[in-house]
Amino acid sequence: MNNEWFEKDFYKILGVSKDASASDIKKAYRKLARDHHPDAKPGDKAAEEKFKEISEAYAVLSHADKRKEYDEQRAMFSSGGGFGGFGRQGSGGGFGYPGGTTTTGGFDFSDLLGGMFGGGSRTRSAPARRGADVESEATLSFDDAISGVTVPLRTTSDEPCPTCHGTGAKAGTVPRVCPNCEGSGMQTSASGGLFAMTEPCDVCRGRGLVVDDPCGTCHGSGRATSSRTMQVRIPAGVKDGQRIRLKGKGAKGENGGPSGDLLVTVHVQPHRVFGRKGDNLTITVPVAFDEAALGAEIAVPTLNGAPVRIKVPAGTPNGRTFRARGKGAPRKDGTKADLLVTVEVQVPSALTEDARAAVESFRTARDGDDPRATLFSGGA
Repeated sequence: MNNEWFEKDFYKILGVSKDASASDIKKAYRKLARDHHPDAKPGDKAAEEKFKEISEAYAVLSHADKRKEYDEQRAMFSSGGGFGGFGRQGSGGGFGYPGGTTTTGGFDFSDLLGGMFGGGSRTRSAPARRGADVESEATLSFDDAISGVTVPLRTTSDEPCPTCHGTGAKAGTVPRVCPNCEGSGMQTSASGGLFAMTEPCDVCRGRGLVVDDPCGTCHGSGRATSSRTMQVRIPAGVKDGQRIRLKGKGAKGENGGPSGDLLVTVHVQPHRVFGRKGDNLTITVPVAFDEAALGAEIAVPTLNGAPVRIKVPAGTPNGRTFRARGKGAPRKDGTKADLLVTVEVQVPSALTEDARAAVESFRTARDGDDPRATLFSGGA
């Protein structure tokens, strides 16, 4: 031990007598730790120093062998004797409070403080649990689905209770380690053969802690319903019915566990002109009979861009599809798909005298050519 340890009266620090029982020492420590723990008084340096002091005292007095050595060395120190040997921080049996887990000589204070302040990183008694995934929906215009957009989404999820900060216990009280699963949150039961099944503890329901005096808000569950609105970026090129997973945007975890994910199902409204086939956009373009028969170059609109010109060869049949490269939806690799242009040959419902005369001339020029002749050529 370091000399200065014996200059400190650990019994006085904990407020107990020298013949106090282990139970009395533990009870005194828990009360002082609750009052001076840094989580209870964030930013209070005096409280933090006091917590180190009482933890240092408990680290010695809670172990029978160390307490005996301390008592003997204290007696020797008071009578001018020498000092023996268990060391401080960094010397094998030391004490440290590095702003997180508090240990000394293999003793973990987080077990003793288990869940006292709801800090998941400080308690091994209550296992860390990942937060639940949260599902939501977003309805986008066709244009926004292609180009990408940021939308506000309001979600409702199950999160740590804001009153008890997830402990489930009433203010001024702490949960206790579940006696059934000993804080693991899991229990093993035989299935009637050589196999055993591990499942959530039916006493603490998987929390690892039992609440004797429950919080009035969450009634001991440690969870509460929370609603929030967040801005969510929908990537460019999303498809109707596609589900997007946003990591860590779901419900908050329990006892230091990670947050769940937000799953957004996207609904895309139809466009009056454009359609979609995979990453390709589609459009049906009407062409006149003479354009299809004689050939033409036509202008075709694109989504959020300048029109492109498509060359329609002479003799183009109805329903033929042309491809405008790079005018479709964005792909995952950053490139753009194509615009598929399908021509639809228009038949006029009414003709002017000149148009009728021209069509009559065309009929005469066909010289009786029957486009249905092959239908009557026989065969099975």
